[in-house]
Amino acid sequence: MKKKIFWRLIPSLVAIVLAFSLCWIACAQSGQRNGEITILFTNDLHSHLLPSVNESGEGEYGGYARLMTLIKQQKAKSPDAVLLDGGDFSMGSLFQTAYTTQALELRMMGAMGYDVTTFGNHEYDYLQKGLASMLKAAAESGDPVPKIVCANYMPPVEGAEGYDHAIWEAMDTYGVKDYVIMERGGVYYAVFGILGYDADDCAPNSGMAMEDPISCAQETVDAAVKECEQTYGAHPIVICLSHSGTDDKGKGEDYELAKAVSGIDVIVSAHTHTILEQPVTVNGTLIVSAGEYGRYLGVLKIKMKDGAPVLSDYALLAVDETVADDAKTAALINEYKILVEEGYLSKYGMAFDDVLVNNRFVFDKVGEVYATQHESTLGNLFSDAYKNAAEQATGKKVDVALTATGVIRGSIPIGSVTVSDVFNAASLGVGTEGELLSIYLTGADLKNAIELDASIQPLMPSAQLFMSGVEYSFNRCRMIFNKVDYAMLRNEDGTLTEIENDKLYHVVAGSYMGQMLGSVEETSMGIISITPRDENGNPIIGNDIFNYAVKDENGNPVKEWYAIASYLRDMGGEMDETYASPDGRKVVYSSMNPVKLLRNANIFTYIALILIIALTAGTAFAVWAIVRKIRKKKYKNLNHLPGIEEI
Repeated sequence: MKKKIFWRLIPSLVAIVLAFSLCWIACAQSGQRNGEITILFTNDLHSHLLPSVNESGEGEYGGYARLMTLIKQQKAKSPDAVLLDGGDFSMGSLFQTAYTTQALELRMMGAMGYDVTTFGNHEYDYLQKGLASMLKAAAESGDPVPKIVCANYMPPVEGAEGYDHAIWEAMDTYGVKDYVIMERGGVYYAVFGILGYDADDCAPNSGMAMEDPISCAQETVDAAVKECEQTYGAHPIVICLSHSGTDDKGKGEDYELAKAVSGIDVIVSAHTHTILEQPVTVNGTLIVSAGEYGRYLGVLKIKMKDGAPVLSDYALLAVDETVADDAKTAALINEYKILVEEGYLSKYGMAFDDVLVNNRFVFDKVGEVYATQHESTLGNLFSDAYKNAAEQATGKKVDVALTATGVIRGSIPIGSVTVSDVFNAASLGVGTEGELLSIYLTGADLKNAIELDASIQPLMPSAQLFMSGVEYSFNRCRMIFNKVDYAMLRNEDGTLTEIENDKLYHVVAGSYMGQMLGSVEETSMGIISITPRDENGNPIIGNDIFNYAVKDENGNPVKEWYAIASYLRDMGGEMDETYASPDGRKVVYSSMNPVKLLRNANIFTYIALILIIALTAGTAFAVWAIVRKIRKKKYKNLNHLPGIEEI
């Protein structure tokens, strides 16, 4: 009897087991969409494998060995956490010198367990050819590397202008995609990449074709969700790695992206180096950002409620000297460091930690350089070094050398200044690690460059210029594009010479700044133009500007960082007193004095003056007309009062 009951129960038991299994599978497929998931993230790492010294000169931040310790700690708590990066993983330290041959940044990220990253604008600094070489080097290394996603910023397709088979082949070899779908602990993630408009503006020679970020993002979200649901029967957590940016209040391109696109759960926001102490929620999307150079590891924990992400926990974990190095990562970094010294620095007779000079003076922090219009001893040092290096290399007199806030990536610390410190401060370059370019500008265009510094900085802080060889002043209260009221060439002996509009002047700038000069007319919508020229006065077109690198007596291009490093080394051990304080080469002031407002006025001021006079006259006439009408009406009413005869 018992056996019969047992056999009768078997179908029920099988049904219960099957139902339990199906429930378990369903739970796995929906994952923890009703539980907690963990997303670890960084952005704008910029090749900063080693720690950086705080700009105060005290303490350190960043460093991949310390970052790895925090990653391991978080993964011990949340084994199924995903690790993501928002792009600009390269360009910022000596390790970038092996970008095209060794792809150290991607290999390092692979060793640390990064799942996915995207391209930032600086991944294009070595142009299409350099990017292709880097991707192939990473793929052929045999080391683990993160997946790369980018949906709206890809090379021109076959048949379109600018098509290059080599870059497409490299992207296919590496496996670059619009999006990837991955599973962790039963949770499915759809991760895609977007590059924004400002990032595109910062990579004018990338050679990429850009699609509108918002429309492309929506198409990509829809396609990724559809594929995940059809293939895996699960709705994914949708994450956008956006190299577009946000400000510290959460506004900016990524705010607009989240506002306009439906279905994004999380945006890891990069490009603007923003530190978001708390996520910004827009249209059901959480926007997060963890600063630059590996300063923090972002930890985002979310729960899904009714299909929408709900913040469970959020932290930016400081990567500083209180965090111990991960031994394995530290050893790998040391191997890479030796590789760079042997393969690159040895050509200059230098090493990472060689001390160039002892510095007693406080230079601007990078944030201070950006903050206001002013003469900066840091900018003075860089531009003076460029002028000195170009004159030594070519034997030709350089009239003006210049650099810009946007290419100053670090300051000069108090105390011992090393080769690595200098490279970190001047690491940007296009097609190279920052070659100096030798070009010519007419006096009129040189004045335009000075006016650019005066007028554009309030709108674009990265465009503030610092120059060697000129002396000028400007009044912030004057009309835009006519703020400069005085500009002269400053000669080596301290004498001053007038800038002649039609004369050609020898100008030296870094490669990044040089190519930006040629794009001024386009970005200012034709209001102001600066045309780089050769020594014969012929305009230099587009990427041809990179053919005008400053070369030494052996025909080797002179690098920006080396110009500064050698300039410091030649000071004899102590920082030159010249840089103890500003020397008056740029005077910035505010005055409403009519004489100062109108001194050396140009057409912009005259147009503004005419408009002001016309507006004032029009207002006065309107007031007069209104008063006259009121008086006339009042007089008419008085004539109609009883006992008053009309005249």
